[in-house]
Amino acid sequence: MDFGLTKEQKMIQDMVRQFARSEIAPNAEKWDKEATFPIEVFKKMGELGFLGLPFPERYGGAGADTITYAIAVEEIGRACGGTGLSYAAAVSLGASPLYYFGTEQQKQEYLVPLIKGEALGSFGLTEPNAGSDAGGTRTTAVLEGDHYRINGEKCWITNAGYAKCVIVTAVTGEDLRGKKVISALIVPTNQEGFQIRCEYDKMGVRASNTCELVLTDVKVPKENLLGDPEKGFKQFLYTLDGGRISIAALAVGIAQAAFDKALTYAKERKQFGRTISQFQAIQFKLADMAMEIELARNMVMKAAWLKDQEKPFSKEAAFAKLFASEMATKVCNQALQIHGGYGYMREYGIERMLRDAKLMEIGEGTSEIQRLVIARQLGCL
Repeated sequence: MDFGLTKEQKMIQDMVRQFARSEIAPNAEKWDKEATFPIEVFKKMGELGFLGLPFPERYGGAGADTITYAIAVEEIGRACGGTGLSYAAAVSLGASPLYYFGTEQQKQEYLVPLIKGEALGSFGLTEPNAGSDAGGTRTTAVLEGDHYRINGEKCWITNAGYAKCVIVTAVTGEDLRGKKVISALIVPTNQEGFQIRCEYDKMGVRASNTCELVLTDVKVPKENLLGDPEKGFKQFLYTLDGGRISIAALAVGIAQAAFDKALTYAKERKQFGRTISQFQAIQFKLADMAMEIELARNMVMKAAWLKDQEKPFSKEAAFAKLFASEMATKVCNQALQIHGGYGYMREYGIERMLRDAKLMEIGEGTSEIQRLVIARQLGCL
């Protein structure tokens, strides 16, 4: 469906879809099996302007809206969940905070290269003991004269191995109530004491680069503080809200790919003298899958539209992320069931999609956290 897309939105959708089908989809199985990050593909995406879609032209971006960006995430995720995840993280987590909260100098120095594809954006929030509880951050940044000294660890950080800088959250002090003040700092990856290890052996999204960060007395100029030091927590909550739209779009893309394969297979596979698509049990599965994908896509579009209109969108982003992620796992599982034993084999790609989809329920806030966010928005907490 085109959802009444504008001519420009439809043009970008077609361009991204063609690119994803020719450059990404044919290699998705290989990248997954070998856990290979397709850096050359990201360089091409930078050249084509994909990495700068939602940013103004004055920084080298395309000046597109969030709806257009969500469409691009869906199309890339439809070809490969891992590539889609790194794309979404590069834009919504790595580059967006620089655009929303950075000074003009920071934008020129750090945002522009990300938009051009000269490096990938990366956001260092999660820690071994502070995943869902981001307020439990233990990484510290102590101001010493004209620089901050940073110490701490981050885990499961997307794209860090191919980033020139990582936006790192750290405790910079306490407020008047004795609560932690969490700020964001731009940390160049070549700083002394900054170790990046990319050794995770993951269940899914294996084409995405995922790293552990260890910061030992890492020094950065105080000018590398991103945004208001007193509002760092609110800043990354806003960043996560935007990121949830992209994860929801990615989940829709993965689910759509699984559905497409299941529908095609059902029309070709014969049992008991007729195609299995003629059996009501299969028809009901496909009908439910199609319906839930469409509902999830509509929720993604609504959240993206609200963001573009500068209206509150936290609740809708959580709706979209929660529903789309759980839908994707369910749809991929049903697609595998329709394929039967063949779905369990690597060659059909369905088992990869199921593994990729599962992360959508975990990253950018687990399903449980999304329900808490929604409850808070409803005034329950």
